[in-house]
Amino acid sequence: MTVEEIRSKYLTFFKDRGHTEIVSALLLPQDDPTTLLTGSGMQPLIPYLMGKKHPDGKRLTDSQKCFRAEDIEEVGDNRHTTFFEMLGNWSLGDYFKEEQLPWFFEFLVDELGIDPKNLYVTVFMGDEDNGIPRDDESADIWEKLFESKGVHSKIVNVGSEEDGYKKGMEGGRIFYYDSSKNWWSRKGKPDQMPAGELGGPDSEVFYEFTDVEHDKSFGEHCHPNCDCGRFLEIGNSVFMEYKKNESGEFEKLEQRNVDFGGGLERIAAAANGFGDVFEIDVFKPIIEKIDDLSPGLEIETKRIFADHLRGAAFLIADGVAPSNKEEGYVLRRLLRRVIAYEIQKDIHPDLLSEIPKVIVDKYKSHYKNLDEKEIIEVMEAEKSKFKTAIGRGLRELADYKKITAKEAFYLYETYGLPFELTKEVAPNGIGKDLKIEDFETEFERHKDASKAGAGKKFGGHGLMLDTGELRAADEEELIKVTNLHTATHLLQAALKKVVGDSIEQRGSDITSERTRFDFSFDRKLTEKEIEEVEEIVNEVIEKDLPVSFQEMPVDEAKGSGALFVPHAQYPEKVKVYFVGEDFENAFSKELCGGPHVEHTGVIGKLKIKKQEAVGEGIRRIRAVAEE
Repeated sequence: MTVEEIRSKYLTFFKDRGHTEIVSALLLPQDDPTTLLTGSGMQPLIPYLMGKKHPDGKRLTDSQKCFRAEDIEEVGDNRHTTFFEMLGNWSLGDYFKEEQLPWFFEFLVDELGIDPKNLYVTVFMGDEDNGIPRDDESADIWEKLFESKGVHSKIVNVGSEEDGYKKGMEGGRIFYYDSSKNWWSRKGKPDQMPAGELGGPDSEVFYEFTDVEHDKSFGEHCHPNCDCGRFLEIGNSVFMEYKKNESGEFEKLEQRNVDFGGGLERIAAAANGFGDVFEIDVFKPIIEKIDDLSPGLEIETKRIFADHLRGAAFLIADGVAPSNKEEGYVLRRLLRRVIAYEIQKDIHPDLLSEIPKVIVDKYKSHYKNLDEKEIIEVMEAEKSKFKTAIGRGLRELADYKKITAKEAFYLYETYGLPFELTKEVAPNGIGKDLKIEDFETEFERHKDASKAGAGKKFGGHGLMLDTGELRAADEEELIKVTNLHTATHLLQAALKKVVGDSIEQRGSDITSERTRFDFSFDRKLTEKEIEEVEEIVNEVIEKDLPVSFQEMPVDEAKGSGALFVPHAQYPEKVKVYFVGEDFENAFSKELCGGPHVEHTGVIGKLKIKKQEAVGEGIRRIRAVAEE
């Protein structure tokens, strides 16, 4: 069964049960200050899980593109990937556990033909300290589901992951774990959650690959949450029904939500009985092409190439450009890791021009924004920039007898050799004791340009945003973000008037403190141009123009002259927000889901604080709204 078939079956299954299919958001988040890249299926839906009404109703389903930079170092085993698709279905205050769990079980067993004897589930064992009860309801539902298929369903109390390694399976089918494993919130366990944060117990489904032997280096006994590879998590139903109040207590939400996410590639591996996710149909031809170009490579290296080039292709298609900052650094790291291996292992030079063709061919029917020519051009340009410098850097590194963070930074500054590669390829294991914290100290000391302002930190997986989170419970924060969201629309319209209509939005990131707007432009704006942009925006704000929207078919919206994000996939019907007395003569028109102010006069005065380059042909503006 192919990924395409499983995706289609899943979406049809939930549409038949009253769900509306929504399109995948971009990997480059729009107006989300919590992360650089879309890392989960629920991320674009956070406002609606918090109570905002979704235009498509209370039941939604999709397949969301996701990217997790924190998994880069894990790639090479049989299951980790950086880019993946997350199948999702949501109930926004509609159905709950009694519908969700049977539906997913039915999809796996009856639609995909997975043997229920290979399925194991986990549920939440409760948190007495925080007054959150044990999730016996989910356990009871699962017990009945397994029994209906003639599968014995013993329930086991595990506790923590460490407890699991001590106890093992104990003949169980349904396992209770504590809040470190079966509780979901954006801020971790209940004790870690700030006031106003939402969360709830979850129930995970695992597939057992019976031919995989337990590796005791992970722990004495195997259990569903073991990392040895015998068990693969394929789906997680989050029952978001709690909110932490200012007193630190957990209270029930008026709107109980279901937030389900299931890794499409992992489900495909389970449906086909593949103990290696890289054997599924979207990876197999990529691996075969790598074998054709460079036979004899280790399987770990082939998996790294397949994952990194697939992930890079999707990042490029969604508007990310290689750079030393933020999401551009993530893309650069993927490509340069592949290029470094290419140099080290004398791999066929056509790797970066041939593999994208295979990737686009596998995905073009569903993701029509994948442009083979654009992807290859970006990859080859990065290779051209990097290859000569990194070759010198690797040759110099090969002569090192010892290495410290200072030398690692020298190699980065002089040759562009990333810290992770220095640590990984340093000879005789001399890089294993290098610490990113020490490298970061050197980075700070040299005032490197990749330090992109306050609230940023350089971590082991690239530059990551650490700018706090927007919570609907915080009315003041929501008002500030809404003001800046509308101001960003005005900013883009003003930029087009000042520097030309050819500029295109390449991303935005809005917090309560500032807006960040990325756009295609090949030079630095002059001080006069900055002043003109500010003047235009502030004139519109002073006029206190109304902000409204019209709903229309997406093709009609794009033909109306409204702005939209290149590469983005939109639903068939969209909202077009416009600033002005009427739609035809509006100052700004843009495809958007909101939220926006009702009149521009509430925004305050826009002030552009900084502009910078974040990639070849990409500029970034940071602006604030002053009272």
